Formats: sequence, structure tokens, C-alpha cells
Amino acid sequence: MTYLPNEIPGPVPNDADQMFWHYCQQHELRFQRCTSCRRFRHPPTPVCPHCQSFQSEWVPAPETGVIFSFTIVHHPAHAAMKTVVPYNIVVVDFPACDHVRLVSNLIDVPSQEIRIGMDVVVTWETTGNDMVVPRFKRRGS
Repeated sequence: MTYLPNEIPGPVPNDADQMFWHYCQQHELRFQRCTSCRRFRHPPTPVCPHCQSFQSEWVPAPETGVIFSFTIVHHPAHAAMKTVVPYNIVVVDFPACDHVRLVSNLIDVPSQEIRIGMDVVVTWETTGNDMVVPRFKRRGS
């Protein structure tokens, strides 16, 4: 069973984030890094916001991060979500990658136990449209 219902489709890649999702399909979390100034960025963009270079590479990210922020959703944004409220949305920070952040879900922790600063580890789930997406679990669980 996945964290969100299969009726909720996964992402549809666009030109800028296509490579991010390509690596996710292989269960690899990678972030874009500028080859000129060496700064990481997420979400992916064609141009570095720091030095305006068009050159970038995809660097493997650590499997661990830290909860930067979160919210608990009590009112479903989609009819299919009625069965899973309340659910969480977390922002995971990756200090080793210039503090880039990724929006996802924490799948193994009751809402009342989620805390800013909690160590998390990536796990993978397949969505209703067969896209593999990164989700997170409490580190050490």
C-alpha cells in the first residue's frame, strides 16, 4: 500500500525536471548542481540562479535528510484523499547539498510525532500513474 491513494496521479515530468524523475524511476535521488559555481538547486532549472550558467550535472544525494517544515492536511484537496485525512506534507532539507529542499511525505510516523529537525531517510513508492516518487521514513525505523 502506498501513502497516497492510487487515484492520485504522480508527477508528469516537464523539460526542466525530466532528469530528476528519470533518476527517481531508478530509485536514485539526485539533485542538479551547477558545474560553474558548484551550487546545488532544486527544483531543477535550465539556468543557475546564482551565476546564470547553463551548465549543470546530476549529483547523487545522500539518502538522509532533516525535516525542515511540515503541515498536517485535514481537508482533502481531492475527493480520493477523503480516506487518508489527516495526512502530512513535509519539506526535507539536505544540508550536504547546499540545503536544497524537497517536498514529500513522511510515511511511517503518526502526525502528532512529526518534528522539525527529525532525521529521515528516503524510500520509494510507485504512484497511480506508475511514477516512482521519493517519500521518507524516520531514520532508524
